[in-house]
Amino acid sequence: MRIDIVSLFPDYFRGPFDESMIARARRQQILDIRIVDLRQYGLGKHRRVDDRAYGGGPGMVLMAEPVAQALREVKAQSEKKTQRTLYLSPQGAPLKASKCRELASVDHLILLCGHYEGIDQRVLDAEVDEEISIGDYVLTNGCLPAIVLVDAVARFIPGVIGHSEAANEDSFEQDLLDCPHYTRPEVFEGVAVPQVLLNGNHAAIAHWRHEQAVAKTRCCRPDLLMRYREQHEG
Repeated sequence: MRIDIVSLFPDYFRGPFDESMIARARRQQILDIRIVDLRQYGLGKHRRVDDRAYGGGPGMVLMAEPVAQALREVKAQSEKKTQRTLYLSPQGAPLKASKCRELASVDHLILLCGHYEGIDQRVLDAEVDEEISIGDYVLTNGCLPAIVLVDAVARFIPGVIGHSEAANEDSFEQDLLDCPHYTRPEVFEGVAVPQVLLNGNHAAIAHWRHEQAVAKTRCCRPDLLMRYREQHEG
């Protein structure tokens, strides 16, 4: 998969994509992540990319022309079969595991990071396929949401994580949160690993894990448990 990230702050991405599973996927050419400096498409001698908002109000707005030029150039460079342009903003649809799985099947993702008060709506209407939010809060810019989206999507791309079924067993995949996990030592500070995990009875282990997942979801995310029951027990 090719991923282009369009941002005013290209240095923001140094580090997150150079460690762990993402770095390995890049070395193996499973992921091709490219950072596009929006400032290079700025207007005039000073490469201006923003201006005051029509109608007044605090803050600056990214102008349509530099953003449109950057996005169109990236799109034209790609030879991938399928392509999707996403704008990371608090106004977008919430990012969920199902959306990550869907995006993992796209050959080329273009991520547009929000900055300042936002981006001229005309270029969003013309060039962006959908807006995505990582939560009901506002960050200083869209760089971190772009990093989160890349990491979340990458887990569903074959070869990125070590265990091919690991992503299918994580929280949210069955509308349930994950169950507790344990490893050595068998007893830590007087607390033992649940006996069911030590007896080798895989059916009993699966049942215990399911019950623990239901209990965790009931406690922390009752909204998910309601959806789970509607889909699996209705």
